[in-house]
Amino acid sequence: MGYGVVGCGGMTEVKGFRGLKVWNKTKDLAVKIYKITNDKSFNRDFSLKEQIRKSAISVVSNIAEAEGRETNKDKIKFLFIAKGSLSELQAQLQIAYEIGFISIGLYSSFNSEIEEIANMLGALIKVRKSSNEKK
Repeated sequence: MGYGVVGCGGMTEVKGFRGLKVWNKTKDLAVKIYKITNDKSFNRDFSLKEQIRKSAISVVSNIAEAEGRETNKDKIKFLFIAKGSLSELQAQLQIAYEIGFISIGLYSSFNSEIEEIANMLGALIKVRKSSNEKK
């Protein structure tokens, strides 16, 4: 299983986790999280800042790890861990909003992205489970 970009008769195909739309969306979300937590308001609560960052990175990392696993059972396990980390992130962002670290607009935007990612993860888990049952 390759993880780079492979040429296919004039077309480019991305292999591994980088080829998953859900991984790319979570990576983009994590980058946004890092940028927004650089704001001076987060300097007042280093613990919350770091926890939000860790949760965002955990989602991205667990999706990547799932794709690196050999069995569907292991892949599903890490996708569920990613989904749990996504819920943690959602809760932490709500706290950040309620204590005034982020605006309602930013919170709503993050919340919409998180809901979309959760649905994508759920669909991927369902595919992996059905693939597992066929074996």
